[in-house]
Amino acid sequence: MSHSEDEDQDDAALFRAAIGEVKPIRQPQADAPQKPRPRPRARMAERDEAEAQGEFARLLRDSAPLEAGDTASYRREQLPARLFQRLRKGQFSVQDELDLHGATAAQAEAMLRQFLLEAHAHEFGCVRIIHGKGMQSDGGVPVLKNLVDRLLRQRNDVLAFHSAPAAQGGTGALLVLLARK
Repeated sequence: MSHSEDEDQDDAALFRAAIGEVKPIRQPQADAPQKPRPRPRARMAERDEAEAQGEFARLLRDSAPLEAGDTASYRREQLPARLFQRLRKGQFSVQDELDLHGATAAQAEAMLRQFLLEAHAHEFGCVRIIHGKGMQSDGGVPVLKNLVDRLLRQRNDVLAFHSAPAAQGGTGALLVLLARK
């Protein structure tokens, strides 16, 4: 033990000896403990999520939703068939990836929009979006898979997409071919 540690212990002992027994100033009240206040709700986020789910439910009513094992596929007419075949076979190198596992519909939509913005800024030609198979989804319909499918179809910057080959995520992921600026 070093000299300074001895002094520290001596100082502490002297202090305790000098002040004597300590009594609490106020006795703690034996009343019922206060109920914890409810956590504040993120009302805006809840409303956004409800709107996203509502809009999404409308989309699903308009057309038959994709099931977990279904292949998602889309090609704009101007994209040559041979390039689409290469995409289907996973022959383009993936330049970036977005994983949406665990996201809500509203979060996934925002994440996807931001991801595509960044992909364009970097002039990426092919990206992978992992949406999962949606096995935990309500009513068995894979929410994120259908959301991504619908959103990508509405974008002018998406030339084509196809479910990834089994080794690259299969029906739980999409390979997306983007138009360059």
